[in-house]
Amino acid sequence: MNEYTQAAGDILAALGGRDNVRAATHCATRLRLVLNDESRVDQAALDALPVTKGTFSNAGQYQIVLGTGTVNRVYDEFVRLAGVQEVSKEEAGALGAEAGNPVQRLVKLLSDIFVPIIPAIVAGGLLMGLNNLLVAPDLFFKGRSLIDAYPQYADLAAIINMFANAPFVFLPVLIGFSATRIFGGNPYLGAALAMIMVHPDLLNAYGYGAAKLEGTVPTWNLLGLSVEKVGYQGTVLPVLVLSWILATLEKFFRRIVPAALDLILTPLLALFITGVLTFTLVGPLTRSLGDGLTAFLTWLYDTAGPLGAGLFGLFYAPIVITGMHHSFIAIETQLLADMARTAGSFIFPIAAMSNMAQGGATFGAMLATRDQKLKGVASAAGVSAVLGITEPAMFGVNLKLRYPFYAAMLGAGLASAFITVFGTKAVALGAAGIPGIISIRADTIPYYIMGMVISFGVAFVGTLALARSGLNPDRAAAPLPATGAQAALAEAPLGHSAALNPSTLDQSVGAPARAVAEPPAQTGRLDGWVMPLSGTVLPLSAVPDPVFSSGAMGPGFAIEPSSGEVRAPLSGTVQTLFPTGHAIGLKTDSGLEVLIHVGLDTVNLQGRGFTPLVAQGDRVEAGQPLLRADLDTIRPQVPSLITPVILTNLDEGQRVEVSGDQVTLL
Repeated sequence: MNEYTQAAGDILAALGGRDNVRAATHCATRLRLVLNDESRVDQAALDALPVTKGTFSNAGQYQIVLGTGTVNRVYDEFVRLAGVQEVSKEEAGALGAEAGNPVQRLVKLLSDIFVPIIPAIVAGGLLMGLNNLLVAPDLFFKGRSLIDAYPQYADLAAIINMFANAPFVFLPVLIGFSATRIFGGNPYLGAALAMIMVHPDLLNAYGYGAAKLEGTVPTWNLLGLSVEKVGYQGTVLPVLVLSWILATLEKFFRRIVPAALDLILTPLLALFITGVLTFTLVGPLTRSLGDGLTAFLTWLYDTAGPLGAGLFGLFYAPIVITGMHHSFIAIETQLLADMARTAGSFIFPIAAMSNMAQGGATFGAMLATRDQKLKGVASAAGVSAVLGITEPAMFGVNLKLRYPFYAAMLGAGLASAFITVFGTKAVALGAAGIPGIISIRADTIPYYIMGMVISFGVAFVGTLALARSGLNPDRAAAPLPATGAQAALAEAPLGHSAALNPSTLDQSVGAPARAVAEPPAQTGRLDGWVMPLSGTVLPLSAVPDPVFSSGAMGPGFAIEPSSGEVRAPLSGTVQTLFPTGHAIGLKTDSGLEVLIHVGLDTVNLQGRGFTPLVAQGDRVEAGQPLLRADLDTIRPQVPSLITPVILTNLDEGQRVEVSGDQVTLL
């Protein structure tokens, strides 16, 4: 029996046997499984296997991190031993989604719809925050704004305000395109429907309330029926429901309309019927429901006050672990789109308090733990957390040690209660942390800053205090506990937590570092190194995926690409080229193994946007193009284009340092 057969057998036994495995597939680094009952998994046995580098469960898929090269061989043996159905990544995702309960499926649905449009909303939100700095009185001058003091910049503020408002005014177009695609319809029909909903011939939705009071709402006479000519600018619920109706009608007509007439009749009938429903029945009803939900949440926040906000902040991080925070996206978008009534979003500041607390707890853990590797992870993850990206901190440090996570919850709860006393709200989305200052209503910025200090300080001090208690495994000189599978974290938007993706990871990797067989005996600068991609070099901790950011796959760095040509960093041989072209592994002439994984969740594209230029086994020279990635095609379909570059066979304790285009092994 070879090592891969043994590993596959051990994994199968730990999973609960053949009858617990429904389907299997794999990507460049992970075995992806759909299980019948995840409670039957022997997590301790799975974590103890030498081949296993981490496990997690996400959107109904149980995933085991094995590493590039190894995963292919173990997978082949696994499906043979288990006798299970081999499926594509998309089919596994669909099967996994079926396994979730209705709430999980709803959360995943909202996440799939909203995550792709988050960059546009965040861009508009940050511009809105910049405009806020320019026009808010009392921020820099008593009784005056910057524009009042320097009127020559008034037009600059005006154009920034226009840029900032556009994603919210035309929000239905973004949602219509994304939602119709998720519901299985033509996304361009969804965009067309949304354009109808915000057509300039309609009364602007923001003026509907005043026109209603004045009795000046324009109407159509449709066969004797009086229909209000009102737009849906800045709305969320109406376009979500209507996108589903549109997609359902389109699929229905495609089944019954003859193929020769399908291109003409199907879009015509689907769009016309849905358009009529928009203004006669579904639109007015869902507008009222959406307005009612917004009013209820605002009333609840105002009524519950600091106590309610404190409880929300206390449990915000556990909510992130479950993935339920994605249900807040639609709510927060509606709050920001209706600021005339809501005065902004209370969710963003509370999310920021939670993120700051995770950062404070991580820095506390860095001082408290004896594990030198964890100290290194914590130093980078703590900085990332206070800048709004909490995944490395939460899943790489705090949940692994547990006691920092408890301290972070306490800090977030107290800080959330504090900022609520002073009515702190956001007028825009952004990075929920220190950079989020510009997103906060100007008159409450000082309280937001004080809240961040409270959140960070309480979590930091609390972590150090708990480190002296029995909760700290280091006090017993015990090894750090492997967390194994925690709970589902789908890719979160930038304004809430680390994740920006409906299908990113949801758990701590939790596996101890292991030396890889036959590591290269080298340190110092890698002569002849060529950056695999043009773009911005980032620390590995900035990758919104704990498999990479925690270092489970090995040390390395990341690149935010500005062009899609992937080059060989050093001369060597193509060791692994995944069929979808999204990841490639090289073995250099010196024995160093390098994995380049273009973007996150790009495996789900099934090769769309990727053009391999070499084949597995080919000899390549440093700087030689390996593959081309069409970034314009890929970007809208994945949570992030950040590309991890991992050195997978270094000695334990070795790390990578990057300066410009120079890479050094330490």
